[in-house]
Amino acid sequence: MVFSSSLFLLYFLPFFLVIYYLLGQKFKNYFLLFASILFYSWGEPLFIFVILLSTFLDFYIVKALYNTNNKSKKKIFLALSISTNLGLLLFFKYANFFVENINTLFGVLNIKQIKWTTIALPIGISFYTFQTLTYSIDIYRGRHKPLKKVSDYMMYILMFPQLIAGPIVRFIEISDQIVNRKKFETLDNKILGFYRFVIGLSKKVLIANVMGAQADKIFSLSNNELSTYTAWIGILAYTFQIYFDFAGYSDMAIGIGRMIGFKFPENFNSPYISQNISEFWRRWHMTLGNWMKDYLYIPLGGNRVKTKFRLYFNLWLVFLISGFWHGAAWNFIIWGAFHGFFLILDRLFLIKILKKIGKYPSIIFTFFVTIVGWVLFRAENFSQIQFYLHKMFTFNNITTEIYFDKEFWTIFIIAIFFSFFTLSKLGKKIEQKIFFVKEYNLTGLLSMGGITLILLILSVSSITASGFNPFIYFRF
Repeated sequence: MVFSSSLFLLYFLPFFLVIYYLLGQKFKNYFLLFASILFYSWGEPLFIFVILLSTFLDFYIVKALYNTNNKSKKKIFLALSISTNLGLLLFFKYANFFVENINTLFGVLNIKQIKWTTIALPIGISFYTFQTLTYSIDIYRGRHKPLKKVSDYMMYILMFPQLIAGPIVRFIEISDQIVNRKKFETLDNKILGFYRFVIGLSKKVLIANVMGAQADKIFSLSNNELSTYTAWIGILAYTFQIYFDFAGYSDMAIGIGRMIGFKFPENFNSPYISQNISEFWRRWHMTLGNWMKDYLYIPLGGNRVKTKFRLYFNLWLVFLISGFWHGAAWNFIIWGAFHGFFLILDRLFLIKILKKIGKYPSIIFTFFVTIVGWVLFRAENFSQIQFYLHKMFTFNNITTEIYFDKEFWTIFIIAIFFSFFTLSKLGKKIEQKIFFVKEYNLTGLLSMGGITLILLILSVSSITASGFNPFIYFRF
C-alpha cells in the first residue's frame, strides 16, 4: 500500500484518523502499531513477521545493553544489535548482488557457479535498518534512556508514515513524543499536517508521475531512436521526477506525522538551487546526510584526521556507501563515487572557483553536475550509462516517435518553476508561510483550505484516471 493509491487515500487514512482521534492517549500507540502492521502487511505479508521478530529481539538486546555497567558487555550487546540489523539488510538487499557478481567472476575463470535462489527485496528495509541502528547506538552513547515497552519500540520502527521511504527519523528526535504527544496534538497541527500531506501528494501525483511517464519512455529507447534533444528531455524529466516524488513522499509523511502528534525532521530544502555539490547534500535527503555524518563520517574521524588524504578518503568512502545504500547495483555505487569525487573537489578548489563566478553560474554548474549524476542513478547498467551519456553530448538529430503533448510541457514548466522557486526572496517567504507557519489566521485558513481542496480533487482524479503511478522506492 502506498500513499498515492485510492485504497490509502479513500479508505485506510480516513478510517485510521477517525479511530485514532476517538481513542484515549492510553491506546493510541497500540492502535498506531496495529495500523502500521496492517499497512506494511498489505505489501509485504511475509516479511512483516521478520520485522516483528527482529524488533522484539532488538528491544531486549538494547535493554540488556543499557542495564549493564560492564563496558565490555555493552560493546558485545551493541555489536549483537548492529550485526543483527545489518545482517538482515545485507541478506535481503545485497545477497543477490554479491552472488551475481561472484558468479560472473567464476564464469570468466571457468569455475562452477553458485546455485542461488533470488531473494525478494522487502520494501523500505534500508529505512527500517537505519532507524533500528540509531536506537541501539544512541542508547549505547548515553544520549537517551531506552523505551520501557516493547510495543512502543515496535511502533517507533514500524510507524507507517515514514516506514517505507523516510524521512529517517532518529530515536532521539522523537523519543519523548513516542511516550507523550499531547504537546503536538493540537487542532492547528492537524490542519497544517493535512495541508502538508496534500501538497506532498500533489507533488507526487500531478508532477512526478507526469515526468516519470516520459522519462520511462525515453530511457527505453534504443540507440537508433534516441536523439540528443530527446536524451536531455528524458534526463531532465527524471531529474524533476525523482525530486518531486521523493520530496512529495517526505511531505506526506511529515504531514501525517503532524496530524497524529509527531514532529518529523525536514528532508528536502530546494536542493536544485544549490551553488555547489556540498550544499546540494545539505539540502537533498537531509536525514540521510545527517545520519551518515553522525554514525559513519564522524566515527571514521570526521574532520579531525591527521592528513588531508584521510579526510578526502573518508568523504569519498561515506558517499560510496551512501550510493550502495540506495540500491544493490553498480550504477548506485558509481553514482555515490561520482558525488564523493565532487565533494573532494569542493574541498580542494571548486567552491572557491564557484564563488568567484557568481551565484547563478554556480547554480547552473551544480545543476548540470547533478543531472549527469542522475544518469548514473537512473540507468539500469553500465552499458546504458555509456550509451545515454554519449547520446547527450553527440548532438545528433535523430527523429523519434515520442510526442511531447501540452500536458507534459505545462507540468515541465511548473516543475522548473517550483524547483527554483525559493531563489527569490518572495518565493522563500511564501515557502515559510506555507510549510513552517505555526498557525494561520482565518484568511490564511480559508485560502489554504481552498487550495488544498482543489489539489486533493485533482490528485485523486489523476490517480483514478491514470494507471501510471510508479513506486520508485522499491529499489531502496
